Amino acid sequence: MIGSLLADGIGDTIRFSLTADPVEEARAGRVLLESFGLRERKNVDLIACPSCGRAEIDVIEVASRARDALADEQLPLQVAVMGCVVNGPGEARDADLGIAAGRRRGHLFVKGQNVAVVPEDEMVPTLVDWARFIAEHGAEAALARADTEVARREAEKDRAELLEIQGDDANASEQRVELISQRFD
Repeated sequence: MIGSLLADGIGDTIRFSLTADPVEEARAGRVLLESFGLRERKNVDLIACPSCGRAEIDVIEVASRARDALADEQLPLQVAVMGCVVNGPGEARDADLGIAAGRRRGHLFVKGQNVAVVPEDEMVPTLVDWARFIAEHGAEAALARADTEVARREAEKDRAELLEIQGDDANASEQRVELISQRFD
């Protein structure tokens, strides 16, 4: 109900009740209003994957580090932190910028296109540097400065290795569905 009211332009503020500092409640409300286009985005909208059996990093920890590193930057971008290079860039292709882990490396992407590969421990600082560049010069300039062919090739190599090691169903979903079915039959 409240979502449709906000979408119709009724109201311009909202407060969440969270088990957190009241500042977090205000921040969550602002993010919702920004996503409806009712408030101008002033800072990074950070999205992260829910994580799965493919994730080779602690997604929560990396997303938290990225959020903290970008908190005071005032960059009106959507930034994604994804746990794997297999699905991450595709799932977050609409983000302005993102990073996906794979084989102890971070695969940086802009608008879904691979642009750089960095060691895992450089993922967050690299994300911040590229976010600053995109905010100042735009996504097209970021794509133009990248060697997308090399980055794409490296991402495909890491993606293939992960699929070889983990298979198509890293979460063993078919087995889980069968176990659940057996429990409730």
